[in-house]
Parts: sequence; C-alpha cells; structure tokens
Amino acid sequence: MANDLDAFVPELWAQESLMVLESQCVMSELIHRDFQNVIANYGDTVNTRRPGRFVGIRKTNADDVTIQDATATNVAVKLDQHLHTSFKIADGEEALGFQSLRDLYLVPALESISQSMDQILLYQMYEFLDNNAGRLGVDPDQYSILELSEQFDERKVPTNGRNLVITPGQKAAFLGLNLFTAADAVGDNGTALREGSLGRKYGFNTFMSQNAPRVSVGNTLVLGAINNASGYVAGDTALTVDGFSAAILNGTWCIIAGDDTPQMITGTTGGAIPTALAITPGLQRTVADNAVVTIYAPGAVNLAAGYAAGHAKNIVVDAFTVAPRQGQLVSFGVDGYKYGVRHETLSTPGLVGFSTNRNLDAAIVDDAVVGIGPAGNYGFAFHRNCMGLITRPLPLPRPGTGALAAVANYKGYSVRVTITYQGVSQGHLVTVDMLAGVKTFDGDMGTVLFS
Repeated sequence: MANDLDAFVPELWAQESLMVLESQCVMSELIHRDFQNVIANYGDTVNTRRPGRFVGIRKTNADDVTIQDATATNVAVKLDQHLHTSFKIADGEEALGFQSLRDLYLVPALESISQSMDQILLYQMYEFLDNNAGRLGVDPDQYSILELSEQFDERKVPTNGRNLVITPGQKAAFLGLNLFTAADAVGDNGTALREGSLGRKYGFNTFMSQNAPRVSVGNTLVLGAINNASGYVAGDTALTVDGFSAAILNGTWCIIAGDDTPQMITGTTGGAIPTALAITPGLQRTVADNAVVTIYAPGAVNLAAGYAAGHAKNIVVDAFTVAPRQGQLVSFGVDGYKYGVRHETLSTPGLVGFSTNRNLDAAIVDDAVVGIGPAGNYGFAFHRNCMGLITRPLPLPRPGTGALAAVANYKGYSVRVTITYQGVSQGHLVTVDMLAGVKTFDGDMGTVLFS
C-alpha cells in the first residue's frame, strides 16, 4: 500500500500522549512512584524495600552500646497492570493532519487509560478499610478531617506528604461550611468561594476526584436489628440480632445504625433465621438495642472452573438483582482481600461481569460468595508512601515486522504507541498502552473517609 504515514509519526504521538495522560491523572501525582528506563514485560517483578525501625536505648557509663540489627523488608511489585486502548483509522483520514487526529482519536484513547489508572489507584483504598473515619450516610465536616489528622498523628505518619482525595459529594458538603470558604477564615481573599477549591486543611492537601467511589443503593437489602438491651460498644465483633427472615451467607457486608461503617459478616448462628452475627473489623462506635442492621445481599461467582490467583480479566457472577457499581467494594468469600469494581458489564438480569482494580490475590471457586459493599461516599486520606506505582517501558516490535512504534518516558510514565496497517479492514490500527504495577506498602499510612 502507498499510504502516507507522515500524520502517524509515533514519536510525536507518544509525546502528546504523555501530556494528555499527565493532565488527567490525580492519584499518580500523589503517591510513591518508581520509574527506570529498563524494558520490561508483563508479569516481571520489581523489588523495592522498607527499612526496619531502630529503637533508642538508654545506657550508663558502665554499659557497652547495644548493637541492633539493620534490617530491611523486601517488597515485590509485579508488573501486572497492562492498560491499553486500540482503535483504527480508516484510509483517507490521514489527510486530516496530526492535530485533527489528536482531537478525534488520541485524546479519548489517553483519557481512557488515565481514568483506568486513577481508578486502579483510588480503589486500592479498600485495602485500608480497617482504618476509617466518618460515617456512611452522614455529611463530613471539619471534625471529620480532624479525626483523620488525629489518627495519622497517633500512627506516627509523617506530617509532610499527607493527602486527602474526596468525592464530588464530599466536596459539596465541605464547601457548605464557612471554615472552607469564608475568606477571613481561609485567608485566600475569597479564592475558595469563587473557584470551589479546598486547598490544604489540617495538614492534608485536599483534592476532588470524579473517580472516588460514590455508591448509591442498588442491590436488594435485608433488614434486621440488634437484640441486646445493653447495646454494644466499639470493638465488639459478636452481635445478637433478631428480625431476620432469611439465612445470611458468610462474606456478606452490612452496616449497623449508629456505627455506620462497612462490616463483613464472618459467621452466623440460627441458620435460616439468624440470631447472632460475627463481624469484622468490629464496631467503631456504640450501637443501641434495636439498631437497624442493613444487609447488602451478595452474589456468587459463576464459572465452573473458578478463577486462578492472578486472574486479570472479567469475572462472571450471578444472583445479583442489580449489578455492582463502578467503584463499589467487592470481596470473595471471607479471605480478607478487598477490591473495587473497575468496570462492570451487563448481560441478562442477575448475571453480570466485572473486573477488579487489581488482579486476584487468591483463587476463587465457582459459587464463592461475592460480597458487595454498603452505599455511600468513600474518600481516601493517605501519605504518599502508603502505596507505590511502578512503571516500566514496554518492548518495541522487532524491526522488519511492518509496525511503527515509539516509547516516550516523562515524569514516571511510559507510554508506547504502535501503528500497523490492517489490509483486510483497510486502515491503520493504533494501540496506546502502558505497563505498571501497584502495591500497598504500609497499611498504617491510609484511612478511608466515609460519608
């Protein structure tokens, strides 16, 4: 074919890609990032380390010093996030020129990758779910951020590098407070009020992300109540209940009025009419007798062979009346691994599929319980070292294969653009992709903000 490929110079496309990707990502700017200009393939492992802590020891003039071991914990990060977007440019469209092609094709392609990476990183917050502040269904206020600050101080999280990413709903609630908008209180000459910005509050750099999980009520709810005249206090994990009329599967999520935080049910008593529940991580606040217990009805894995550890693609499930929503908390059984729904697909009512924000940490079997998290807004407070984003360049096609390709590296990103001609469909196939790994480093450096 005698097509003119000048409009498809991949070096130009790759550089433009990076500018678009940089402008669309929120989380990747706020966490620990590692990049080396070393070609890597899917499944490769990058090793980093966490230095051990030393302890100051008192001595007297008669003592020798106490020598402590210098240790470091290896942290292996697998490069198992290969994101791509592919599209075809039909013959004749080359005449549009590069700028037009960028507007028509490249910006949407890169936006899809940047959105996916932002979701992958944000939904990692569910790994920190045991650390939490606020209450589901209750608007946050300045005391919510003070609670976050207190928790970080108690866990000795460094004061520099603290960030808070919130949902649009949480942003709206904060901007309704004079503390966040009154010029005399903020000291910004009215910028917060005019532009709707939150800035730095109580030691946290605050950002809004449209990708932060905002989950509305969707799946069937089952209601019961606490059955204990004395109620229960923070930390309790065994609850006597009544009012239920159906069995509850282990791995189901619930909330208890007054506590209003996600609790996973790990055991029940009473069979078809439950009379007691075992929950984790345990109550965060006191709950009263007759407090309503809201159960979020789970689904089940729907594949005879199950899914192996490391599975990266869609997971087919059934038994849902309404599919899990993007960003919603999901879990499989009671193995302790928590994920966020990154992409959901629908087929028939009750039969759905979705992918998670990271590959499966453990194998799951057919009919395993798929727990679904409670409705509400989920913000994320974290120190930049709570998790890491590792990126490496992907290999270029071999010379002589007929593919044009280029890789550009900039500020921790590596984006490859590959162009091939498709004779059957009469057009150029363009694939934009990147290879990355995401890993939680320190569970003490993140807290989920409920509202």
